[in-house]
Amino acid sequence: MRFEFDDVAGQRIATFGTGPRTIIAVHGITASLMAWGAVGRRLPEGWRLVAMDLRGRGHSDSLPGPYGLPRHAEDVLRVADHVGAGPDAVLTGHSMGAYIAALVAAERDFARVVLVDGGLPLPPLPEDLDVDEVLEATLGPAIARLRQTFPTAEAYVDFFKAHPAFVGHWNADVEAYVRYDLTGPEGALRSRAVGEAVMQDGRWLRLEPEAIAAALESVQSPLSLLRAPRGLLNQDVGMLPDDLALPWAARLPGLRDEVIPDCNHYTILFDDRCVSTVVTHLTTAP
Repeated sequence: MRFEFDDVAGQRIATFGTGPRTIIAVHGITASLMAWGAVGRRLPEGWRLVAMDLRGRGHSDSLPGPYGLPRHAEDVLRVADHVGAGPDAVLTGHSMGAYIAALVAAERDFARVVLVDGGLPLPPLPEDLDVDEVLEATLGPAIARLRQTFPTAEAYVDFFKAHPAFVGHWNADVEAYVRYDLTGPEGALRSRAVGEAVMQDGRWLRLEPEAIAAALESVQSPLSLLRAPRGLLNQDVGMLPDDLALPWAARLPGLRDEVIPDCNHYTILFDDRCVSTVVTHLTTAP
């Protein structure tokens, strides 16, 4: 598979494949463009996937704030223009990237929009809860690693191998994703994700449910939601359980809602069987 990097105003993008049909793909809150590597490798002939390192992540870690999902949406639209993505392009996002995709799709029409385990407004926080404490509790190891340094790349890989979502699900795509995230000198390696970017984006995500709802209701493109039944830590309850998703499926009559069995929040983009389902939704009209 052909795999090329490019730069758009300091933002790194990668193109998987060479076909004329384009997929614009947006990653999650502490991830990178390599979250889409397994999907990109499995595309059928005639397709290409363009993914980007969001501002403050991956090789776009030096792009300055302010952050927040509307800023990322502007960056995604700039990338779409740069690669010539027209109305026949497909837009997708995973986790936080799905929320960004909703904001983008409210501004521009696509052939279809596929939200992968994200994109629906989360329940409002009780007034006595601090949003930063909620983010720490929810994201767990994803936040913890941003404060750590690692003596070697192998130590960083081992940290991820112990993550509950990846135990028993490790493969070459996950390892490539993990190794891509590393920066810093030997003996003090760290994640490329900028902590303040993650926290600013997380605050916006939890404090602006009305903006997310308005964006979803404005989307004119065919809209699909793919959900994982298991959560960020492989727990039994997923990020978007039925009691959250089904009311939105009723509220948005055009929303195509599907649970992909036996996936968690991460393996939905890395496990062969789950990835095959995601690819089918991206490249096949409803």
